[in-house]
Amino acid sequence: MGSTFLILGGSVIALLLAGYWAQHYLPPPKPKIVGIDLGTTYSCVGMYQAVTGQVDILETQDKHQCIPSVVAFSVSGVLVGYDAVAQSEHNPRNTVYDAKRFIGKVFDKEELLQAQKQYSFKLEADEYGMIRYVVSVNDTEKHLYPEEIGSILITFLKKAVERNLTAPVTKVVMSVPAEFDQQQRNYTGKAAELSGLEVFRIINEPTAAALAYGLHKHASLQNIMVVDLGGGTLDVSFLNVQGGMFLTQAMAGNNRLGGQDFNQRLQNYLEEMIMKRIGKPLTDKEDLQALRLHVEDLKLNLTQKTEAEISLELHSLHSTFSTIIKRTEFEEINADLFAKILVPIETVLKTIDMGIEDIDEIVLVGGSTRIPRVREIIGDYFKKRPNTAVDPELAVAIGVSIQAGIIGGMWPLTVSAVELPTQVKKIHVH
Repeated sequence: MGSTFLILGGSVIALLLAGYWAQHYLPPPKPKIVGIDLGTTYSCVGMYQAVTGQVDILETQDKHQCIPSVVAFSVSGVLVGYDAVAQSEHNPRNTVYDAKRFIGKVFDKEELLQAQKQYSFKLEADEYGMIRYVVSVNDTEKHLYPEEIGSILITFLKKAVERNLTAPVTKVVMSVPAEFDQQQRNYTGKAAELSGLEVFRIINEPTAAALAYGLHKHASLQNIMVVDLGGGTLDVSFLNVQGGMFLTQAMAGNNRLGGQDFNQRLQNYLEEMIMKRIGKPLTDKEDLQALRLHVEDLKLNLTQKTEAEISLELHSLHSTFSTIIKRTEFEEINADLFAKILVPIETVLKTIDMGIEDIDEIVLVGGSTRIPRVREIIGDYFKKRPNTAVDPELAVAIGVSIQAGIIGGMWPLTVSAVELPTQVKKIHVH
């Protein structure tokens, strides 16, 4: 018996030594599986690197890590990301975005009519109530489903990975909103499959964010509040996390609140300023598009500075417009929208019958949580600073990439995410 234990012990030591030598002296393996965040507003792709345990979120277009989730159809071909956005003012009926809002969902006639009011491109429902986009190029009409638009975006991201790996990419882990039902998850997977990728796992975005922040490593039970404020939506989720086990206990959100709304307020504010100074309204599409792009830059600058300058040529008005906007002005014109951020947070706490003192971590996700006033409002409410250790715009992509690395057996081995089944439904607020 003693000799058996000696043999077993020796075998274990040999395996440990082999693992040590492999990790320290053999070249690290190439990533086998990538992680993709197919977002409503932006999309990105990441790879988990062996040995270092670091995640690389890849540059995909013009040195940007994230691309707008926009696809356009033009006489010059199919345009993706920033290229699609650049021509959107001149080709609105053939520029498709927000595909994630429609993927895998069934719409009745009234819902379709309401949705159509919000978009310049044409929507139609097939015989099953699934949405299709109707685009027309050179008098040729095309009918495309949301998963086909998603596939175009994923293919673009896939090519970015192949440029970095100099090898084909065939496997992926993806994320979806926690509220997605099985059909929406299946159609998200179908978008990847249309791009030639095998989907190994689909995980919830709040789970991915918690992975990015390393919260799966805690041995004790943690109560986590995930606040995800992106370009067009606000989602709040409450998770129980312990040793890699994730359970979503409550969800609430506002599907019509995000960075685009803050931009629109700022755009309207500047258009009024132009009208007062020049005496004419700004109606030219090219000038409006130029202003819209400057507004996004202005908002980003105001996250870093207390004031920022905007200056642009308004060709249609034969004038140059320039002004300095203070952060306090931006906060004031969006004050009521910022206040709405607390509504789903309060709803979630009421649902789980907990107080702010019961929350162990507040995790911020989504590019709009970079805005100082947003962080201040959330911090003041919980009476403690939210966790901002990870870039909120990249948190979900980092999380799915970590999960991809774990599934792919990359060093160093880590706890994998296991999502426990839940029947929780998202509560929609306004």
